[in-house]
Amino acid sequence: MSQASSKTIEKLNHPTNVNQHQASQCQELAALVTRHTNGKGNGAYPTAIDQLEFMREDAAPTEIRGVYEPTLGIVVQGKKEALLGEETYCYGAGQYLVVSVDLPLGGFVLEATPDEPYLGFKLNLDPAQLCDIIAQTQPNRNNRENSVRGLFISDADATLIDCAIRLTRLLDTPQDIPFLAPMIIREIYYRLLMGEQGEAVRQIATSGSNMQRIADAIAQIKANFTKPLRIEDLAEQANMSPSSFHRHFKEVTSMSPLQYQKQLKLLEARRLLLTENTDATNAAYQVGYESPSQFSREYSRMFGAPPIKDVERLRIA
Repeated sequence: MSQASSKTIEKLNHPTNVNQHQASQCQELAALVTRHTNGKGNGAYPTAIDQLEFMREDAAPTEIRGVYEPTLGIVVQGKKEALLGEETYCYGAGQYLVVSVDLPLGGFVLEATPDEPYLGFKLNLDPAQLCDIIAQTQPNRNNRENSVRGLFISDADATLIDCAIRLTRLLDTPQDIPFLAPMIIREIYYRLLMGEQGEAVRQIATSGSNMQRIADAIAQIKANFTKPLRIEDLAEQANMSPSSFHRHFKEVTSMSPLQYQKQLKLLEARRLLLTENTDATNAAYQVGYESPSQFSREYSRMFGAPPIKDVERLRIA
């Protein structure tokens, strides 16, 4: 995939992509999600099913930034874009996004009103559960593996949306959740593995795959993001040469290890500024910057405003 600046990957539905049955399914799922989020305001809402949460926003554009762990996200209503490095992924109702490794993502809700809010279905993915299903369904598969991007978008077929509906309905019968929710979640994993992005999903849980080795390196960077980054050490742990490690890391995340670390630092600094009443200089030092002026420049480049103005804007919003 090209690394050209500000590359946009358009995958928005056109009327021919969604049949009447799928459109009806999305409406049914939207009604269920609305019932569980109505009157609660905007944001993410956990549910009685540990891995499941819903998203609701009633205004556009609404900025969303954070580090996403492996996740399945189905757009139930509205439109959204995800920003990964210099790539922009656009997607809408009846489509799903899978994040297969921990990624710092930005994004905007593009289509939402109080009458028709943006609604999302989000399921955290468990690589161990995926690995178990892979062992049962594709035990002897040994295709030649290439590194793939750690984020992709596809159209949700009727079987996947049906799983999402049945899982959401369980919230009305909480006594059934312990027994039935794990079964439906396993079916969701199976549908993803059998879908058009099955190879990318499989790599999430394939021991020794390039995706797994980069995921392990990402875990190291996240655990020590305030410290100087040594590419040679990460490459050795991944059993790759430094040049091969750099190439595979960029293929998976769309950015270099240093760019990835910088985004982690800036996201954490933004959190500190918002929640801990610290100033920009202290936030810069806490996330590992030695130069407050460099921190301010890079913060402005990522968030579109200097630290103090950005935080004021967020608090007003």
